[in-house]
Amino acid sequence: MLSVVVPVYNSSAELRQCLAGLATSKFDDFDVLVVDDGSTEPIEAIVNEHGFRYMRIDGPSGPARARNRGVLTVEGEYVVFIDADVIVHEDTLERFADALKSDSDVVGVIGTYDDDPAHPSFLSQYKNIFHHYVHQSAHGDVSTFWSGCGAMRRDVFIEFGGFDEKRYRRPAIEDIELGTWVSAAGHRLILDSRVKCKHLKQWTVKNLLKTDIFDRAIPWTRLMLRARDLPDTLNVSSSQRIYVAMMGLAVVALFAMFWQPYAWIISASIVTVVSLCNARFYQYFAQRQGLWFALRVVPLHWIYLLYCGFGFFWANLQHHLEGRPTSTAAELKPLQ
Repeated sequence: MLSVVVPVYNSSAELRQCLAGLATSKFDDFDVLVVDDGSTEPIEAIVNEHGFRYMRIDGPSGPARARNRGVLTVEGEYVVFIDADVIVHEDTLERFADALKSDSDVVGVIGTYDDDPAHPSFLSQYKNIFHHYVHQSAHGDVSTFWSGCGAMRRDVFIEFGGFDEKRYRRPAIEDIELGTWVSAAGHRLILDSRVKCKHLKQWTVKNLLKTDIFDRAIPWTRLMLRARDLPDTLNVSSSQRIYVAMMGLAVVALFAMFWQPYAWIISASIVTVVSLCNARFYQYFAQRQGLWFALRVVPLHWIYLLYCGFGFFWANLQHHLEGRPTSTAAELKPLQ
């Protein structure tokens, strides 16, 4: 029923843990294909240890292309995409199968990271628990897809051209874009918060900013502009857009201090309102990681909202200067 596709470029230590997790799955109607995107590390031996299938392609060309080549090779009714730095729980595949079988209208299911990230650093804990909180709060229908731990009906994936491997040659929002077109065409995608996995990635300031700004905020905004759609889901919900706009106003008020010395009061008031509106979010961190952890999350969250605003502004500027046309699902070609 399920064909699991794992794209990998090096990352052999993480892959070993990923495959060990898949090997302990309680569900038994699945196969696994690891697509090696031109690694310089010995990947095939690790795959063979678990008796899974191995395919090497010329690369590196990005996970979008690797996943697409994998989908054309496997034969399962549904394809489950698992990142090489992700460990599934023993019931993850079983829950995927249950969600897909329980409703014939559902063509895709995405899960969530669990609340116990593998790496102990503050940024790694913050980023992964942030993801967990957002996904746990959005159980049900969504208009997006997630390839870190997501499943889609194979024929629908192929019909919509798979992941855009030409536009996205490194990990970005190729999964979000596919989900946008699939959802816009009337197909049903859901987030099942019971489908969980553990993330192994170590987040640093550098890769966090690069990912959030250049691989998420900017391309996701440009996608919304091309699709002429502002989805009210996950990290781009209407409330999140309001908080981003408010933090932008707070910065404007701060600069206004050069002309109006008391403008800082307006800025501080706006930041206070944003913080109060997100009190439940901060409280979750306090309950999970302690008060000191949560106190450090608050200013980090302000920074997050600010650089999301920068990404939104920059993407709009690029889009209008380049005069890019809008896109529709009907323009997509089947994956070949």
